[in-house]
Parts: sequence; structure tokens; C-alpha cells
Amino acid sequence: MTQQNRLFDDLSRLMTNAVGVAQGARDEAETAFKGVIDRWLADRDFVTREEFEAVREMAVKARTENAELRAMIDDLKRPDHGATPPG
Repeated sequence: MTQQNRLFDDLSRLMTNAVGVAQGARDEAETAFKGVIDRWLADRDFVTREEFEAVREMAVKARTENAELRAMIDDLKRPDHGATPPG
């Protein structure tokens, strides 16, 4: 019986070590793959999410300012602009 328990203990240790090695290989492969993808994306001049959001916010602000300026110009173009109200 002791011989059988020892066999199971050895087999258990072997399986635990094999799982650890497999996990390490998986982590290394994942890191390498992410590095390849990051380099590929950098070579394509893609923007990051943060850069995209910053430019998007600037565009929204510029459109709002343009609409306000357009309204002011339209107001200045009106023929009755600057005329004093009757009174």
C-alpha cells in the first residue's frame, strides 16, 4: 500500500510540475504575441483609445464654438441689428 501511495504522490508531483510548465509557456507565448501585435499596430500608425477620445472632445468643442460664432454672425447680419427699439 505504501508503494502505491508513493507512486500516486510522484505522479501527482509530476502532473503539478507539468501544469506549472504549461502555464509558464502559455504566459510567455501570450506576452510574445501581444508584443508582435503591439509592434504591428504601431507600424500602422493606429491611434490609441485615449488619443481618439482627446481629439473627439476637441472636435465637439470646436463644433459648439462654431455654432455659437455662426449665431453671432447671423445676428450681426440682420438689418435691424443695432437699431434702438421704438419707445
